[in-house]
Amino acid sequence: MSLFLSTYINKLDKKGRVSVPSPFRAALTQPANGVVVFKSYTLPALEAYRMDRMQKLSESIDQMDLFSENQEDLAATLFADAEHLTWDQEGRILLPESFREFSELTDQVAFVGRGPTFQLWNPATFKSYQEEARNRIRKQKTTLRLPTQKPEGAS
Repeated sequence: MSLFLSTYINKLDKKGRVSVPSPFRAALTQPANGVVVFKSYTLPALEAYRMDRMQKLSESIDQMDLFSENQEDLAATLFADAEHLTWDQEGRILLPESFREFSELTDQVAFVGRGPTFQLWNPATFKSYQEEARNRIRKQKTTLRLPTQKPEGAS
């Protein structure tokens, strides 16, 4: 699976079309051409997932208690607004007006790589959020532990 890396800022036209960065488009051509976009339920941004990742998200929600309030809320939040967006011949997607309003997108869009997914942000809002995130990490002295791999042939 390809990873979405880096941040790209592209122009948003008056019709709501924005060019998807070519490295992101290349990672989105398999298994389905396009990207699923939905409003983040934690950030003022849009989440962008490959269709196979959306399927995994759906399977995770299916593991919750059926008809529980949490399951109902997550399904309504994640899937009810989700749109499968495909690009035109110029590599642009059309962002629905409700998405542009939610993320306060006016003339530019920041495509922010997040490994297996990416987000779409107002560039100024993302810059502020990123600086706050860096400060939180420094203050908390957050670290990561890479998964250990077993030697070949080990069980």
